[in-house]
Amino acid sequence: MSLDSAEAAPHAEPGIDRFAIWGTSAVLGVTHPDALDAARAILDERLSVTEQAASRFRPGTEILALNERSGEGPIVVSAALFDLVIHAIAAAEMTDGACDPTVADSLLALGYDRDFDELDSVTAPLSDTAHVAPAPGVAGIVVDPLSSTVDLPLGVHLDLGATAKARTADLAATAISEQLGVGALVDLGGDLRIAGEPPQGGWHIGIADEARTGDIDEVHEVFMMSGGAVASSSNAVRHWRRGDSELHHVIDPATGWPAEAVFRLATVAAPTCVEANALSTAALVWGEDALFELPQRSMAARLVRVDGSVERVGGWPEPIKENAAS
Repeated sequence: MSLDSAEAAPHAEPGIDRFAIWGTSAVLGVTHPDALDAARAILDERLSVTEQAASRFRPGTEILALNERSGEGPIVVSAALFDLVIHAIAAAEMTDGACDPTVADSLLALGYDRDFDELDSVTAPLSDTAHVAPAPGVAGIVVDPLSSTVDLPLGVHLDLGATAKARTADLAATAISEQLGVGALVDLGGDLRIAGEPPQGGWHIGIADEARTGDIDEVHEVFMMSGGAVASSSNAVRHWRRGDSELHHVIDPATGWPAEAVFRLATVAAPTCVEANALSTAALVWGEDALFELPQRSMAARLVRVDGSVERVGGWPEPIKENAAS
């Protein structure tokens, strides 16, 4: 997802910062350019907190320590990790298990055990003993807000990749708007949240297949948003090979294997980025059923089939034609 503010009135032109984070692109927008540096500081702090709490690829993170102690009973965790865990559980519940954080073991078995940029070197075939199995689900996880503890059943391990980035966008955009008194937009690799008063004409949002570059030239269509969130999930970007097997990171919790590719890109609008991300991820798992499941949840979505044809459900708008190539 990319930001295109070309139609904003000159006096309302927002301040924009584009940068790379976590192997993808990020965009920060504020309605008052002079607040951009302070906004970036708030965002950077939130990114650092999330990484220390939830990264599977950084030594010494909280999520690694929590996963190592599954089956040991309640473990005290930081407020940041506790927040991310409860939102991951909520995402699983709202999608009937289609977006499930307990797919961690399957991701590891399939070779997603390092930063995505390093996966090009993973060419060994899958082992016959690779632990690829249906996800155990979140029903057995016990969280206690009074003691800030998480109790993972024995053998249950968490991957928060589907929701941690989205939750960070929600928290950062809200904090920037409230602390600086500006309208804010935070887009972390296609997980985008808007908070506060938008610029004149709204924020103009571009959809692209590839979120890792943030290149406006790759935008397929543009639409306008004044609030809320939107998230895109793709199975066409984060993919790798293990021997003769072509794999991607969107796991079907019912099997433990990458979901069958019916749609290559799903974009969903929702009140929060966590909700939008959970449902866009679930849409790739649901396949054809997404055309029913998303409207049933009163969500607007844009789904791109593997052949490039586009399905719009739940009242997703037609693109702003004059900006479609921006």
